[in-house]
Amino acid sequence: MEEKLRALLDRLKTCGSLVVALSGGVDSSTLAKAAVLALGEKTVAITARSELLSYDELTDAKAMARAAGIRHIILDAHDLDNPDIVKNDKERCYYCKRSRFEKLCAWAKENGFAYVADGGNLDDKGDYRPGMRAIEELAPMVISPFMECGWTKADIRAQARAWGLPVAEKPSAACLASRVVYGLPLTAARLSQVEAAEKIVHACAEGQIRVRHHGNLARIEVEPAALPEIMARREEIADALKNLGFTYTSLDLVGYRTGSTNEAL
Repeated sequence: MEEKLRALLDRLKTCGSLVVALSGGVDSSTLAKAAVLALGEKTVAITARSELLSYDELTDAKAMARAAGIRHIILDAHDLDNPDIVKNDKERCYYCKRSRFEKLCAWAKENGFAYVADGGNLDDKGDYRPGMRAIEELAPMVISPFMECGWTKADIRAQARAWGLPVAEKPSAACLASRVVYGLPLTAARLSQVEAAEKIVHACAEGQIRVRHHGNLARIEVEPAALPEIMARREEIADALKNLGFTYTSLDLVGYRTGSTNEAL
């Protein structure tokens, strides 16, 4: 880790000045801390605010910017104004990432910053992630330092622990749009349904939780160990989700797994 950290800090120093795309997760938060160590006041963190980002994630991003000691900017992304994002096809993540990072690059140029950094790591190559193509297309201004320096998710968590970052053990949390089945258009109402539904389920079980939006059906994913807890409160949960507008509630017997909506592809 000492060699990887040295390589990362050396790479960041070559940027001269840098914008870090900060979501509030462990990857971007650890990168923000590294950027401060490498560049001091010549770095800034920007969080894209939109209906795709939950209130809790925005709150975490603000807290992590403070923990990392980095200046923090909130930039309105207006994702739902983009018809390519709203249609929610299998390329949604590409359109979203492309749109957001174009906005970050524009901000960087206007404010005298040379590069924009993404928190992607080597483990991100193991799933269907069309957003990575957008990052590659916006090179050389957009960079992925963790990938360049050979960092994995485990490396990032280890460094976050070493720095005492409160996000070190935070579970992965994709945007709210990842909960909506492909082909079902994104709306502010549907994204709010998902956010509210996950709060309800989180109150009933520990661990990773997702509520996938299939129109009038909500599909709950929890870790296998939490299945009994959900079953014990199934009527309570179903009633609460019905009040949110879901006609049916189902419990996925396979349990939580990242990117399960991609299985339909």
